[in-house]
Amino acid sequence: MDEKSVQSLVLENKEMLNVTGVEGVDNFNDETVVLITTKGKLTIKGQKLNISKLNVDEGKLVVKGMINSMVYSDYEGQKEKTSLVKKLFK
Repeated sequence: MDEKSVQSLVLENKEMLNVTGVEGVDNFNDETVVLITTKGKLTIKGQKLNISKLNVDEGKLVVKGMINSMVYSDYEGQKEKTSLVKKLFK
């Protein structure tokens, strides 16, 4: 397996999250961090969140704060765009 495609999440005491496989940060504030990863979009929710370390070249990120949830979803950029006409005449 390619090292760049490997994803890991290590949560320590709900206060520090180490993530690998990060391709970029889509959005962040003190309650939500949205990451683009090799496995899809990862949304992290909590309080007083901050990104303490980010290295996109290595695909590593550290989030600190009170972490309440982590949810994966499909990344729209990975899906092939389908025109309205193709959807109608499917």
